[in-house]
Amino acid sequence: MIILAIDTSTERGSVALLADGQLLMEEHFMAGRSHSASLFVSLEKARACVEGIDQVVIGLGPGSYAGVRIAISAALGFQLGLGAALTGIPSVAALETETPEYLAIGDARREAFYFTRVRNGVCEEGPLLLSETELRARLESPLPVYACEQLTAFPNARVALPNAVRLARLAAIGSGIVQRDDLEPIYLREPHITLPKARTI
Repeated sequence: MIILAIDTSTERGSVALLADGQLLMEEHFMAGRSHSASLFVSLEKARACVEGIDQVVIGLGPGSYAGVRIAISAALGFQLGLGAALTGIPSVAALETETPEYLAIGDARREAFYFTRVRNGVCEEGPLLLSETELRARLESPLPVYACEQLTAFPNARVALPNAVRLARLAAIGSGIVQRDDLEPIYLREPHITLPKARTI
């Protein structure tokens, strides 16, 4: 089984290629919120390593909506061109930590935060959208707390980023998968749409 894993939910992108449990390639790149150019360079390297790809696993966030959409678009190309199966795992389930159980939090904008409780690569609770007060109540726990960026409101949260190798290893054992084939970024709230003002004549 050859598995390609992609995570572009944060400012650091990550790509990994796993063949029957053996790591063939791992690459990270910094691209801010625009991953397309750097991602496709890494994907070309991964594609050159193997003849085919059986499965593509995507980190679905929470995080950069545009980044996750770019990864999903790339995965669709592998599905159409190579017949690869598509799977999605929350990015927060694959953070670079040494702790099997932890809390993952993040800024969800508009005075809200997300919260997830992860154990052994599985999101056992969340991601949930919470107010700052609600989140503080949830953090009254002995579990370590991680975030993908420094949070002013929660300075004690340790920074940890998603890792594509961890995504690939979770997919290889069928663990933590929340979506198959028809992938979508994890939505924490309904889309915010600004309607145009009515035209006056």
